[in-house]
Amino acid sequence: MGTERERRSPRRGPKGLRTREALGEAALKLVLEHGTAGVSVEDVTDTVGVSRRTFSRYFASKEEAVLDGIRADCTRINEALAARPASEAPLTAYRAALRSWLADPVAPAWHRRDGVRELLLLAEGEASLRAVLRRILLEGEAASVRLVAARLGVDPEGDLRPAVAVGSGAATLLAATRAWVLGGPREALPTLVEEAFALLATEPPPTDEPRTPL
Repeated sequence: MGTERERRSPRRGPKGLRTREALGEAALKLVLEHGTAGVSVEDVTDTVGVSRRTFSRYFASKEEAVLDGIRADCTRINEALAARPASEAPLTAYRAALRSWLADPVAPAWHRRDGVRELLLLAEGEASLRAVLRRILLEGEAASVRLVAARLGVDPEGDLRPAVAVGSGAATLLAATRAWVLGGPREALPTLVEEAFALLATEPPPTDEPRTPL
């Protein structure tokens, strides 16, 4: 079985990348048709025409394969974040990175890809998918925190700013995504994301004076 690092790596040469993408696409299609419990790893490998050993070079489980496109999206968001001007405030840079990802004409984001909304809805009701999805999103968020910390030249373990900025941005994206998953036009996700960030910007501070601990 391949190491966890190998399974997570999107770059194993053009042929390896095509195989990984084919496995992910097959797993997604099968799970959307039959549910997670109704699909085995062998079903996925038989569809693609590869061995179980080949599958294990890329993925630790069928859930990992199904959600590999979401992992790739996290990588693209962080690539866009890394490319933002150093002068931008962290939350502004994160929001701009999301805009770039949502508008990318080459690698379609969730609202322009078949099956993503259905997958996210399925994950709400299937514990195994939900757990892997949460881990993938948290890993992507942790990578964003490291990027923001590097932009600020601070230690993310000792400075709250990177985690607060990324946590706010990621939670805003997830709130907009949940609204999109539960209803509304397919193309509405970018608009919902903008609306969610606008709400975040206008949220008033608490009016109560902080209490002094006893």
